[in-house]
Amino acid sequence: MPLPTAHTFTRDLDASDAAKTVTLSYDDRFLRRKRLQADDGTAFLVDLEHTENLNQGDAFTLTDGTHIRVLAAPEQLLQVTGQQLPRLAWHIGNRHTPCQIEATRLLIQRDHVIMAMLSHLGATVTEVQEPFLPEGGAYGHGRTHSHEHGKTLHTHEHDHSHSYSHDH
Repeated sequence: MPLPTAHTFTRDLDASDAAKTVTLSYDDRFLRRKRLQADDGTAFLVDLEHTENLNQGDAFTLTDGTHIRVLAAPEQLLQVTGQQLPRLAWHIGNRHTPCQIEATRLLIQRDHVIMAMLSHLGATVTEVQEPFLPEGGAYGHGRTHSHEHGKTLHTHEHDHSHSYSHDH
């Protein structure tokens, strides 16, 4: 018997409209086609037209009419605090690092190189475990960069130019 399939999802569905939930990490919320398991054990297939960046509160609509709401899973993160939080946020953004920005702290994924840089800049960096809900992309389309390191493909897709040349 085929699995119920989600070909679509709804942004920020009211919690009362979803019968089930699926808890996913930040990395797992970036998907197009994948077999998932709801928190109650129900298996389902996600088969979206394009790779999507799902946020907490979004919901899959299955072929059987069921709505499964996405929750952000707790994960190991770095909490960044300091006197010059905007400056620290700038350095994080300058490295294209996803960042959850709050009034008194920043949250980023664990990265020993970024951690050392931030410590050098005077930040207090501590490990925490909580859901990661970073800011979306500046161009309104969330995550679109696919980065692999080593001898692999590096794709960089978006609708803006990186050419900043000028004439004299």
